[in-house]
Amino acid sequence: MNFKYKHTFYRLIVLCVTTTGLFSCNKYLDRLPLSNVTPSDYLNTEADLAAYTLGRYNFPSHGGWGVGTFANDNHTDNQATSSYASRWTPGEWRVPAVDGDWNFAQIFNINYFIENTVPKWKSNSISGNAVNIDHYIGEAYFLRAYEYFNKLQALGDFPIIKTNLKDDLAQLTAASVRSPRNEVARFILSDLDSAITLLKDVSPSGKRRISRNAALLFKSRVALFEGSWLKYHAETAFVPGGNSWPGAKSNPNFRLNADQESKFFLEQAKDAAQKVADGIGLTSNTKDNGYNSSANPYFKMFGDENLESYNEVLLWRSFDLGLGIMHTVNHYINRNGGNTGFTKGVVESFTMANGLPIYANNAGYAGDDSISIVKKDRDNRLQLFMKAPGDLLYTDQLSATGKPLTEGYPDIIGLNETKYVTGYGLKKGLSYTYKHSEGQTGVSGSIVFRAVEAYLNYIEAAYLLSGSLDAKASAYWAAIRNRAGVDPDYAKTIQATNMQEEAKRDLAAYSKGQLLTDKTLFNIRRERRLELISEGFRMNDLRRWRALDQLATTPYIIEGMKLWGPMKNWYNDEKGATKLIQPGVAGKTANVSLASESSYLRPYRINVTNTNFVLNGYSWISAHYLNPIALNHFTITSVDGNAANSVIYQNPGWPLVANEGAK
Repeated sequence: MNFKYKHTFYRLIVLCVTTTGLFSCNKYLDRLPLSNVTPSDYLNTEADLAAYTLGRYNFPSHGGWGVGTFANDNHTDNQATSSYASRWTPGEWRVPAVDGDWNFAQIFNINYFIENTVPKWKSNSISGNAVNIDHYIGEAYFLRAYEYFNKLQALGDFPIIKTNLKDDLAQLTAASVRSPRNEVARFILSDLDSAITLLKDVSPSGKRRISRNAALLFKSRVALFEGSWLKYHAETAFVPGGNSWPGAKSNPNFRLNADQESKFFLEQAKDAAQKVADGIGLTSNTKDNGYNSSANPYFKMFGDENLESYNEVLLWRSFDLGLGIMHTVNHYINRNGGNTGFTKGVVESFTMANGLPIYANNAGYAGDDSISIVKKDRDNRLQLFMKAPGDLLYTDQLSATGKPLTEGYPDIIGLNETKYVTGYGLKKGLSYTYKHSEGQTGVSGSIVFRAVEAYLNYIEAAYLLSGSLDAKASAYWAAIRNRAGVDPDYAKTIQATNMQEEAKRDLAAYSKGQLLTDKTLFNIRRERRLELISEGFRMNDLRRWRALDQLATTPYIIEGMKLWGPMKNWYNDEKGATKLIQPGVAGKTANVSLASESSYLRPYRINVTNTNFVLNGYSWISAHYLNPIALNHFTITSVDGNAANSVIYQNPGWPLVANEGAK
């Protein structure tokens, strides 16, 4: 069986199955049938199905050098690194010449499985446990939906391909015609409905494989994304049938009632989310002050080795030191800053424990002259998941003098690899285990899906549908706030919210370039931001809410801790001289931003040369709501090699020229 296509736009990459049999990597696709094996020789047993679908798992999880999945919110208003993303610099994010997001490798291999397995399944010719066989076929539908959702988020309109095609350029070109994004989203939901019907409540491998609840949660994620995208991007080129939609030429008779379609998806999101939230409770929080959270189930859930016992966790990846399957998350989170840091904006977005925003009258905010003071009497999530000097680092290791090893002052001027970029260090994922922080030896589990997302999805979908919070939404919100150590009376927070103040610290205070007037809606967004911090949701949330238009005229400057106050003394040498170098000092390279400009550390105002394209803040252009399609895909799918004659159309605002930015 030959899995190679000659034509580059449909070529495959090879994935490998890890030695643990748990997850696949992204480099080697198929070690299953050899080139001389025919479909009839394979996918005939339960074990064949289990191995094949497992080899297509392609979820974000800890890996590489760094803080793993906790870095997935980098380059947003939540987290910053020492570098910046080109998406914030109009003109610098450019159309690639080749490759990009337009590829079908994963889709091809899942289609191969479905096409060759489902007929055998229907004829009862696959040997093994019938319920498990159903489950693995359900996994395949889930995995195809997952891959298509990646395409939907990145590219919007995309070809819907349900079967594998012959290695024929004409046929492949015809199949490349993009379907409107709402149809892609409906196709994803259809696949997920098939998966939900077939998947077991508990997979044959526990929570390390997809389950029915994971599929329901994912369905709510997909539906909420598309429903809110259609709501906020309606009548623009980013919604099929909208003004200047580039798909109009390929779909001349297409019509869409965006409001009606949005309602459909939001109802689907609400229904699927409820099925998860009603059946799965939240992991308990002992609400310690963050000095030593090693016995706190809520904190441990993000850094424990085995996540199987956490009810809230629906799917996770395990690691094994003995098998050499490891990561460096603990090394970077336990021992240094990992080249990331929370922004001042997100830190200030956390309310006080009493539910009041920090700027409200009688809130009790202690100020930000030190990191410990910032955390005082705040939402317990801030206390747990942000480092402060003096916090315990390990429960299995003492210093040379026999004292506990504790967090020091954040290194804001050291090597980029280990820097506390904003001064506000991440603690979400810290394991308190010394032996797992020495180099690449980390084996803490990596969460893929957790049930609290269903609570948040329901709250948002229900409110967008009716403009009010029903009893379930209120109960879910109270449960989240109770667990977070915040007064569960969300109305108290809403009443005290000042949108002009929130606009200073939260990009999601906007939609369509306008400051929100609905304070309830804003606080729903705030809750999502805080509960899912460092889990990779932020950028896609900002995109679906259309929360970035205002940056075209009002760039957003990232800030961190209040360096130019008492904390500046943390960076004096043994003689009392400062190690901080501000821009403009002759003969020296700056390592911090100007005190005269802001009391707060501004990581992208340290380099003040003309090579720093975010010197004046994050900016935006509407084209960046979707990714560009690489030029080679247009030339391959045109009759004469002229990109302008391709059956594919480029995303709004992006040119048909390689290495050029959007306009």
